[in-house]
Amino acid sequence: KRKIFEEIEYGFMRDKIDAEYNEIKQNKGDDLPPGVIKVVKVLIAKKRKISVGDKLSGRHGNKGVISRVLPGEDMPYLADGTPVDVILNPLGVPSRMNVGQLLETNLGFAAKKMGKSFETHVFDGVTEDQIKEYQRETGIDEDGKSVLYDGKTGRPFSHKVTVGIMYMMKLVHMVDDKIHARSIGPYSLITQQPLGGKAQFGGQRFGEMEVWALEAYGAAYTLQEMLTVKSDDVEGRKRLYEAIVRGKIIPEAGIPESFNVLVKELQGLALNIELLNRKSKKK
Repeated sequence: KRKIFEEIEYGFMRDKIDAEYNEIKQNKGDDLPPGVIKVVKVLIAKKRKISVGDKLSGRHGNKGVISRVLPGEDMPYLADGTPVDVILNPLGVPSRMNVGQLLETNLGFAAKKMGKSFETHVFDGVTEDQIKEYQRETGIDEDGKSVLYDGKTGRPFSHKVTVGIMYMMKLVHMVDDKIHARSIGPYSLITQQPLGGKAQFGGQRFGEMEVWALEAYGAAYTLQEMLTVKSDDVEGRKRLYEAIVRGKIIPEAGIPESFNVLVKELQGLALNIELLNRKSKKK
């Protein structure tokens, strides 16, 4: 009896330990797949030079992508010869209404001139009037704007520019990790469009704004290519490939699969839709 009792107790304790172990594994998120005994992760730290396409952000949701990198001597500079580090597009302020970045810029410039550090809260922190007072003390214009000079010509710009000190952070969205190209690859079974993302070896997304850009240029043929044979015109891309191989004239694009998907969606809503050919005699 004692032996049976010990075996039952051992089995109970073993199940309890296994349950606790599995719970810990699930909480930590390191549950190993079947057949894997141990996973070794190696993290490598690497320094990178900033480049076009890298993403930066301030503390107010004012994120953006670097469009150009210039040598220091070509950057605009202040009257004392100090070049600016980053130029931000003012169009990123009004629509998003994150004016905190302007207040931070003005306060930061005044703080640097005063040789002080400031710590301010979000809602009950330093006021606009206090910032203007600090600007007056340090000889900065109350509007926070300064005259900038062109780094290439040395001439002053026609309008004054807001200049100051602001925290800018690097986001983990660097162009070296994101760069990707594809010729042919996998397609979605439903829409027949290329899959998305680098991991799936997908195509580049051509969204609404990209369509607007090509429409604005009047690039009708390029736009038609993007939305048909390069996307989900199944028959059209076959005919295009054959024409290129045989050196024939590029054929007209057909009906994209997304149109057929739309028709099926509408038919699913009990709408009777019939497609008529141009040559059809039906009215």
